[in-house]
Amino acid sequence: MNLKMLAAVALAIMFASPAPAQTRQQTIRERSAHVMPFSMDAAMHTFEPTNTGGVMTVIVHDGDANQVALVRTHLQKEAASFARGDYSDPAYIHGKSMPGLAVLSSGAKRISVRYAELPAGATISFLTADRALITALHRWFAAQVSDHGHDAMM
Repeated sequence: MNLKMLAAVALAIMFASPAPAQTRQQTIRERSAHVMPFSMDAAMHTFEPTNTGGVMTVIVHDGDANQVALVRTHLQKEAASFARGDYSDPAYIHGKSMPGLAVLSSGAKRISVRYAELPAGATISFLTADRALITALHRWFAAQVSDHGHDAMM
């Protein structure tokens, strides 16, 4: 087989093969860009389960002031929404059947949600005495870490 024929066969195989399916994490990253105004590449989400709920933190890797401001604005908005039981942004990103989401939404009045600024980002703390809500928070955190891949950690 000559080189031209080999190249033609290779091109035919390449174009005949279906494109690889998009991974769940790629889908989550694309949806996140519609909700989160900051760069996912510039920041890290951390989720820390606690005995009374948990803490969600977003830190900008290099402390870029513009990215930090975007993180703070976003988390302040999200904290206010979560306090009202509005989890529509995570539902859009991760799907309405995301673990813990329905329980958190319906039990919002029994969760204290607090926003705080950090030097390179911001944090949202969730505090409750309700064991079912604590479990839901922990499940919700784990689902986010799984979906966000290298953009998040426990």
